[in-house]
Amino acid sequence: MNPYVSFVLWAAVIFGLFIFLIWRDNRKRKKTILKKIRSIYGNVPEREYEAGDLAQISGYFRRNTEGHFVIDDITWNDLDMDRVYMLVNQTVSSPGEDVLYAMMRTPLFSKEEIERRYRLVTFFAEHEKEREKMQLLLSEVGKSRLGSMTETILALEHAPKVSTAVHFWMLAALLISLIVVLPLFPLHGFFLLFVLSITNITLYYSGTDRKRIEAYLECFSSLLRMLGAADHMETVDWPEVREQMQGIREGKKAFAKLRKRSFFLTSQNSGNGDPLQLLMDYIRMVFHVDILTYNATLKEVQNKTGVIMTLIENMGELDAAISIASFRALLPLQCRPKWKEYDGQKIQMNVEDLYHPLVEEAVANSICLKGGTLVTGSNASGKSTFLKNLAINAILAQTLVICTAAVYEAPFLKVMTSMALRDDLRGGESYFIVEIKSLKRILDESRKKEPMLCIIDEVLRGTNTIERIAASARILASLTNPWMLSVAATHDIELSYILEHFYENYHFEEEVREHEVVFHYLIQKGRANSRNAIRLLEMLGYEDEIVKDARDAAENFEHTGVWGSYRLEGDRLVKKCWDNV
Repeated sequence: MNPYVSFVLWAAVIFGLFIFLIWRDNRKRKKTILKKIRSIYGNVPEREYEAGDLAQISGYFRRNTEGHFVIDDITWNDLDMDRVYMLVNQTVSSPGEDVLYAMMRTPLFSKEEIERRYRLVTFFAEHEKEREKMQLLLSEVGKSRLGSMTETILALEHAPKVSTAVHFWMLAALLISLIVVLPLFPLHGFFLLFVLSITNITLYYSGTDRKRIEAYLECFSSLLRMLGAADHMETVDWPEVREQMQGIREGKKAFAKLRKRSFFLTSQNSGNGDPLQLLMDYIRMVFHVDILTYNATLKEVQNKTGVIMTLIENMGELDAAISIASFRALLPLQCRPKWKEYDGQKIQMNVEDLYHPLVEEAVANSICLKGGTLVTGSNASGKSTFLKNLAINAILAQTLVICTAAVYEAPFLKVMTSMALRDDLRGGESYFIVEIKSLKRILDESRKKEPMLCIIDEVLRGTNTIERIAASARILASLTNPWMLSVAATHDIELSYILEHFYENYHFEEEVREHEVVFHYLIQKGRANSRNAIRLLEMLGYEDEIVKDARDAAENFEHTGVWGSYRLEGDRLVKKCWDNV
């Protein structure tokens, strides 16, 4: 057989083997992904988050906070919304988790936007075949190893350029030895080619240019994965996702030149064991084609932040909608929120069988809020959980268009809280300073006269009793405007009397039995009237004298309105005096 024919046949066989291996690996990978997609839908997410993950994911949201109301950091942290996000997040791509996070921090305030999002989520909830196809396409984008794909890709905007002179001359020397010297002087040409190749490989790994661009190769790879997924999405022509598909196609067009140049730089499947990429890795280390094409490729990406954000937004919205549909399927009870127009009169919120999405075997409560609501009760009776539940569902209603309740009716609301505060050690501020700043931001926002739900837990707990009650009453009274739903929890029963013309009283109570305390977690009308704190001291084995003295002191104060004092008699004896002093 002619040696040239034999060479061509062997080359064809090897090439065919490569193609078969790539096809087999892709098919196997798709089966694995599809199996995982089916197993996680409608179930609690299994992902474990590492420190800093959510800070990275929030980058996309923090780039888009101007010009509209968002859930601020205090409210987000008060309500433990990171955990709620983790419960919802079943996305298969980095753009999906970035956009889902932004959705949950950016409430919608129009019925048109709400309806648009609801239709998209419902489409994926009701069309399993289309949902799984979309998830397979989005899984090609995957998750960035550097945290957030938004921050990863946009890092290219400020990426440095490299000097290519040395690499150009080394490539020229290699080509001359291969094309000119080797055919004329085979032995010398082979030796020269070998020496130049070893020199190039050494320069590739020991030089600074490769190290400078290495950090940005994952950035290019992430962008290429998005563009590769966009190619495969061309076959999707469902009316329900036409808007997102149009945005993806427009974004893809802007990177036509990038696709041609990036083949030598990196790949959308970089690091996945792709046989073709293993071959390309050898070519790169010998010929330095990635370093030589880096500057030109970088130029095609820079100054295109808007286009990149469009791609992320539209791909992410599809993935986030599927994740919300999965969250719907997870819930034992859920409803679509109903909206009441704000007509300038006193607003109200009506909820039935409302339960906290993070609490296992949660107790459901129903309430109709009108203006101000004051909630009293002992510690651990359910006050804070109930208040958080109201705020969380108000946020879910205007972000995911779903509530963990049987009924949710309210106008579109801004949601702000002041609850789980702590000292700012780095800022050198006490708890009280942090607290009054937190309350001030609510007061400032309330002056805009737009429907608002504000939740306050133990207002001004960081100061003395007299000033706390005096200031709390005035602050809470100023939050009872027609456009406000103000809900506050307190241990100060005095406030329930001072504010009884402004705030409707509700309470939680517990049942103290012989050897245990039973909490029912059901909200009831009226102010708390149980006095079980001292009874709990007795149950937990405090000395009889302490319990009796505490009970006597409380009863004396109720009758006289004055606290007694302790007096020393002799060196050791401490005598109680509950007379007026």
